[in-house]
Amino acid sequence: MMLTSSAGLEARAFLKLAIPLATAQLAQFAVGFVDTIMMGHLSTASLAAGGLASTTFQMLLTIITGFVMSVGVLAAEAHGAGKKDQLTGLARQGLWLSLLLAAPFMILLWEMTPLLRALHQPEAVINLAQHYFNGISWGVLPAIGFAMLRGYLAAFSLANVVTAIVTLGTVFNIVCNYVLGFGKLGFARMELLGLGLGSTLSLWLMFGLFAAYILRHPELSRYRFWRGWKHPNKVILRQLMAVGLPIAVTLTLELGMFLAVSYMAGSLGAEVLAAHQIAFQTMALIFMVPLGMSQAVTARVGLWFGRGSRAGVRLAGWVAIASAVTFLLFSALTLVIIRPVMIGLFIDLQNPQNAPVIELAMNLLLVSAIAQMIDGVQRVTMSALYGLQDTRVPMILSAIAFWGIGLTASYILCFLFNWGAVGLWIGQYTGVAVAAVIFVWRFHRLTRRLANTAE
Repeated sequence: MMLTSSAGLEARAFLKLAIPLATAQLAQFAVGFVDTIMMGHLSTASLAAGGLASTTFQMLLTIITGFVMSVGVLAAEAHGAGKKDQLTGLARQGLWLSLLLAAPFMILLWEMTPLLRALHQPEAVINLAQHYFNGISWGVLPAIGFAMLRGYLAAFSLANVVTAIVTLGTVFNIVCNYVLGFGKLGFARMELLGLGLGSTLSLWLMFGLFAAYILRHPELSRYRFWRGWKHPNKVILRQLMAVGLPIAVTLTLELGMFLAVSYMAGSLGAEVLAAHQIAFQTMALIFMVPLGMSQAVTARVGLWFGRGSRAGVRLAGWVAIASAVTFLLFSALTLVIIRPVMIGLFIDLQNPQNAPVIELAMNLLLVSAIAQMIDGVQRVTMSALYGLQDTRVPMILSAIAFWGIGLTASYILCFLFNWGAVGLWIGQYTGVAVAAVIFVWRFHRLTRRLANTAE
């Protein structure tokens, strides 16, 4: 197919997909964000332990869903190439893969206590965190399945329904958390366990609504991928794993670095961990927009790649990167101004006992205002590479950037230079900055080579 020469048209096509996906990411992240805010209103100890547990769950879930991201990557190429017969098998085996991944993840969450002890977390934090893990563990399967189907729909440029369903699920989550966590409407006060169970109920609601939509959609219903569930297809599963495994490993390297930093912050005390969680949750909230953009750029690049339009691949990637930079500049300036407002969502600013947490959180949010721009560009560019099915080299480069540079720098600045939590943050985003530069360079190099060979 002929590529339009207008970057403006590509930008509109990208934003038409990115805005609903980013909105859905914001709404879905609100599940954990609302959990964390409610934890702060339970107690400082609940905020420290529950925030750590919520962050751990979200990171592990993101890593696991990296495996099923391959469904969206391959579906975008198949849709662009007009290979409709492949689309049915990809979705069907994606659901099988979701089921296979859910079981070990649930078992891991049930047995987090020994791992937390090995990471030298305070005993009070361990006991409270395990309550949250026990509650949220039952939401693993719908969370993975929802992520897989979301990427599948993005390949068809169908995203508005995702926003509607996730928004409804988030409102439902807030209600369930309030009722179960604080013991309303006749229910027992379950605190962190109740917050985890409330989030689980919302995840099942969203997955159920999503499945119902697909069953009734006139275009998607033609593929009938929900029929013929005789056995997993080893050929397609191997294909999904070949693309998805490097993505999952890359996410493990990146998020593992962030998680390691969270546990290092925990070793500095509950007040430091609470400030770290406030800053991390705030930055993660903003990051949902470039994360939605990253899902859109994978679909757009994959679509042009499937059509054999090499110049289209290049245009789609650069439009996405430019869009991310524009948004992140605005959000960074906004964050610097509203830091006290964000901190006030988590803890009482008027309570003198919270003064050390407030002071440290203000400093960490200042660092994060700059860091989020780097991280957003890194994620969008990496996802553009995924659209080209370039997953193995980014995995290797990520190991060097995130662990060889980022985690090492965090440890040195925090414990050897005594910069504390600020040193942890500066160190980890040094690694992210290196990854961002490398990924931008690689995308430019690969797409220039592809464009030069276009027909």
